[in-house]
Amino acid sequence: MRVVVTGGGGFLGSHLCEALLRRGDAVVCLDDFSTGVPENVAHLLPDPAFELHRVDVGEGVDVAGQVDAVAHLASPASPPDYLRRPLETLAVGSRGTENALRLALRHGARFILASTSEIYGDPLVHPQEETYWGNVNSIGPRSVYDEAKRYAEAVSAAYHRAHDLDVGIARIFNTYGPRMRPHDGRVVSSFITQALTGEPLTIYGDGGQTRSFCYVDDMIRGLLALLDSSEMGPFNLGNPIERTVRELAETVLALTGSVSEVNHHPLPVDDPVRRRPVITRAREVLGWTPEIELTEGLSRTIAYFGARPDRLGVSAAAIRGGQGDTVLPASVSVAPQAIPAPSGVGMPSGAASEPAAAKG
Repeated sequence: MRVVVTGGGGFLGSHLCEALLRRGDAVVCLDDFSTGVPENVAHLLPDPAFELHRVDVGEGVDVAGQVDAVAHLASPASPPDYLRRPLETLAVGSRGTENALRLALRHGARFILASTSEIYGDPLVHPQEETYWGNVNSIGPRSVYDEAKRYAEAVSAAYHRAHDLDVGIARIFNTYGPRMRPHDGRVVSSFITQALTGEPLTIYGDGGQTRSFCYVDDMIRGLLALLDSSEMGPFNLGNPIERTVRELAETVLALTGSVSEVNHHPLPVDDPVRRRPVITRAREVLGWTPEIELTEGLSRTIAYFGARPDRLGVSAAAIRGGQGDTVLPASVSVAPQAIPAPSGVGMPSGAASEPAAAKG
């Protein structure tokens, strides 16, 4: 099977590319590296079954040759990224999703969408089942991501109804693991970076808000199960064990042996207070359930971060103190690196050649 992965240079995208190659599939990885990291897929370049192209899917994309499936993961996913690039986030969630759907339609391919638990907003129903429609502030600062993903789901469902396109939708809950950027502003990466550098851990509010943390290997198994099925869903993919942010901080401090203090800051606007998926549908239909316990997953992630001490210092300075709804300094952004020019992959004739929307 030949699979196109948009946002393939990002955290989840790179793990998906790797897993597909490991099982014998061919992979076309598309990313503009505005939030993805070339290093994430550099080790895959020698594999003849792997193609890497710098493409802005918001501007249009075409892929020559056989395409059996399209996995659409292109989008900024951490709050600092989508707050820094609000219009680009909306563009990749709308135009980018439509372009990826058209690609799948042209080739008669299976299409899966990496949606998010953020479509539930700050939920009034707990835990969250797929039948819940959500509680989203459509004009708040986080709406650029929330509503982009909600539209992406809507247009994917419309392609399924109007064109009988083979669509699958995954609602991804908090996922962590190696290849997260230490400065990306997510709670797991921030806590690990701060603990390893002796910086105070930043907790928003009293730390009583909850999340459900799924290790990346488990998440990739879920995405592959969805890709290999003919089911639409949507499917919640996440770990159903609910933990407070305060508990996560205590666990990270214990695993790292850090003596970092804990500092409290006001909650960001529209930050969800509780988050836990009901995964009955994924368990029964896809045969999927997460397996890796939090301390094991955190230990692997801490080892990954600890092996890259040169990045931790700059990143720790960038996330120092309460970020709230602010933007991380550009000094910690990964500069785009030279990668192969598109060959049979790219934008339709006459489209702009410069990337403009965030991916990965």
